[in-house]
Amino acid sequence: MELIDGKALARVIREEVRQGVEKLQSEHDIVPGLAVILVGNDPASHAYVKMKAKACKEVGFYSIVHEMPETISQDEIVATIEMMNANPRIDGILVQLPLPPHIDTTRILEVIDPAKDVDGFHPYNVGRLATDLDGFAPCTPLGVMRMFEEYGIDVQGKDVCVVGASNIVGKPMAALLLNANATVTVTHIYTRDLAAHTSRADIVIVGVGVPGLIKADMIKEGAVVIDIGINRLDDGRIVGDVDFDAVAPKCNYITPVPGGVGPMTIAMLLSNTLKAARNRAERK
Repeated sequence: MELIDGKALARVIREEVRQGVEKLQSEHDIVPGLAVILVGNDPASHAYVKMKAKACKEVGFYSIVHEMPETISQDEIVATIEMMNANPRIDGILVQLPLPPHIDTTRILEVIDPAKDVDGFHPYNVGRLATDLDGFAPCTPLGVMRMFEEYGIDVQGKDVCVVGASNIVGKPMAALLLNANATVTVTHIYTRDLAAHTSRADIVIVGVGVPGLIKADMIKEGAVVIDIGINRLDDGRIVGDVDFDAVAPKCNYITPVPGGVGPMTIAMLLSNTLKAARNRAERK
């Protein structure tokens, strides 16, 4: 069994991005810019945005956070996004989710210029991902694909079970895998016999937010298990969606939680923003 060290790989990617920023600045006088919209007082969202801001500073990005009260109107958020769409210094626009219930999340995401949609949530980029065209893919699934590449895990022809069908993780994960010629099964809350699907898969990728959902008898010997879940237990421990201690001995590769997929998400956000800045340089 080998642990997939997302923390170490994320450091490598951040260094690649930092060097890319230096090159872009010296050759085109462009500094990548990332703008984040943060609405309300959700502690997890605030902590995540703080980590993003720190990462931007480390790699040399220009970054700005628009903090907005919980009561802000949808029109005000739209106006802020349109302002950033028009700002030539901003290459990436990120709306921290979830948004308050009175805000139409779909409408907000559709306002973002697809060329600045570094989260990969705009329908334009979703469509390009589904049809295997260049665009922006969501950062967490993109990070998983980079892990496979780094550890020499070839998904072509493999049976892969994706547990969870969210627009942010499950669906784009399945699309990336299909584009890489994997045979993909997507399971979700209405799947009748989850174990029947996971137990025959060469690779299992789970991200549903249910601690310990994947048990040892649901995984075959020699499988690769990618745990995207992050859950805080009552005793304060952070655990994934996989019963790690029981499942790990059966795996060829497995990601820990924390220290697995989590650090890769911000690393790929930086990578996507650098890509957007390079696209700006090409347009110039």
